[in-house]
Amino acid sequence: MKRRLLIPSLALVPAFSAMSLASADEAPTRAPYTLPGTQTLTLPATPEGRRYQLSVQLPASFGRDAQRRYPVLYLTDAYWDFPLVAASYGNLAYDRVVPEFIIVGLGYAGEKLDHDALRLWELSPVRMPGAQGDSGHADRFLDTLEKTIFPLVEREFRGDPAQRYVAGSSLGGLFVLHALYARPQLFKGYIAASPAVVVGGDWIIGRAKAFAASGKPLPARLYVTGAEHEWPGFLAGIRRYQALLPELKQPGLVFESRLIDGERHAGTKAESFTRGLRFVFAPLAPEQGPSKD
Repeated sequence: MKRRLLIPSLALVPAFSAMSLASADEAPTRAPYTLPGTQTLTLPATPEGRRYQLSVQLPASFGRDAQRRYPVLYLTDAYWDFPLVAASYGNLAYDRVVPEFIIVGLGYAGEKLDHDALRLWELSPVRMPGAQGDSGHADRFLDTLEKTIFPLVEREFRGDPAQRYVAGSSLGGLFVLHALYARPQLFKGYIAASPAVVVGGDWIIGRAKAFAASGKPLPARLYVTGAEHEWPGFLAGIRRYQALLPELKQPGLVFESRLIDGERHAGTKAESFTRGLRFVFAPLAPEQGPSKD
């Protein structure tokens, strides 16, 4: 059977060209892009003068059941990582490998901010001599979370106080590990992407050993990553912490460590957060195992 070659009528060409020219004369409209399903909240200044801004993404079913409470993921460095984690959540929720949950990104209010300097204040649990900014106030930030931000999220967005999770990268990852040992009652799951273990001369390793020596249980899920092509000294600290975890035999702690191959320090975030979300939320996932036909 021969196939006919379909050629558009030449009579249509002038009309099409005229339409194209007319469209080209019209300027495209422009508007700032807003991530759908999200909102921001600017909080009053804290006693220390910190002005926090929360980036919030609510699950699709939020408006349909006014009584339902949701797990909440608190994410450090929202000004960098909130869009990334929000996109990962959409994919994972579609695959039904995580439950519906609220994402609360932790950031700062204002314009033209120096995020590198600001984050030192609350994400570092110990002083960092030589750093470009004040540091060592992680416990005060935990106070703000516990006394101000958690109650707000649980009141306004029906966050479940029994299902809080926390994620962060680099210095944010160190903050995640500090929260695990300093106030284990606050969160159920922890994602530490390329945590800055080397800060304070492996200070967090000392905290982990001290907690294990106390004999207290640590009922939590922990996911820790490093990147294959991190700065060598930085990666060595992460590997020391990862190697320590099985040695401690910490009662109640379920953990998984991973080295993200082929990535550097920031490039590890996408895979670290995606796999970390699957790991910490696994007990609540609607479906387990591979996709079904």
